[in-house]
Amino acid sequence: MAVVNFPPVETADENGLLALGGDLEIPTLILAYRQGIFPWPINEDFPLAWFSPDPRGIIAFKDLKVNKRLSRYFKKSDLTFKANTNFKEVIENCAQAKRRDQAGTWITQEVLDGYIHLFNKELAYSIEAYENDKLVGGVYGVCINGIITGESMFHSVDNASKFCLVLLLNLLNEAGIDWLDTQMVTPVIKALGGSEIPRRDFIRRLGRNPLKMRSEIFPQEITKEHWPSLL
Repeated sequence: MAVVNFPPVETADENGLLALGGDLEIPTLILAYRQGIFPWPINEDFPLAWFSPDPRGIIAFKDLKVNKRLSRYFKKSDLTFKANTNFKEVIENCAQAKRRDQAGTWITQEVLDGYIHLFNKELAYSIEAYENDKLVGGVYGVCINGIITGESMFHSVDNASKFCLVLLLNLLNEAGIDWLDTQMVTPVIKALGGSEIPRRDFIRRLGRNPLKMRSEIFPQEITKEHWPSLL
C-alpha cells in the first residue's frame, strides 16, 4: 500500500534519516521526491529507510568542471551514447558495481523493481555508453515533475560514467534545467563541480524547473551536437 504522507523533512536526524518502512510503489516515490526525500535501503534485513540530508548534494551546470585530462580522453574515445534504451541493464550494473568503502549495495531487488516501474511510466531515465554496441557505462535517475536526480552510475571502461554524467548535465541545461540533485557529494561528483547546499535551499529549488516530459529532455540518439563545449 502506497505511503500517503512523510514526516516533515526538518525532523530527519543528523544523518538525514527521516523514516523507516513503507514501499517503493510509484505514488510513494512521486510523493517522496516532490518533498526532497529519497529511499536508501540500509540492507535487505532492515526496514526500508527514507532520507532527506542536510546539507544536500547537487551539481549546477554553471559549476560543471571538466579537466583537460578528461576532455582529452573524450576526444580520443570511440564510445557512443544513447538515452533510455537500456534502463534495466544500467540499473542492474549499478547494483553489481563494487564501491570503495561499501560492503554491499543499496540497490536491492525492491529498488530494482521500483525504479524499473518508474521508468516504464516515463518517470526515470538512463544515459548509456557503448563500445562496439556493448554497454560499458551509464547513469540513471528519476525525472518527476521537473525534479531530476542522479541516483547511481557504473563503468567498465575508464571514464564512461563520467562522460554520461557530463552529457546528462548538458542535456538538462538545454531543456532549461540547470542543476541535478546528486543527494550526496562523492569524490567524482566533487571533481566535476558538485557542492552541498542547505536543505532549506534545496527544498526551495523543487518545482522551479520546467515541467517537461522525459521525451522532451532526452533524445534517444545522441550526437556530437548534444555535447557541451567543455569537451
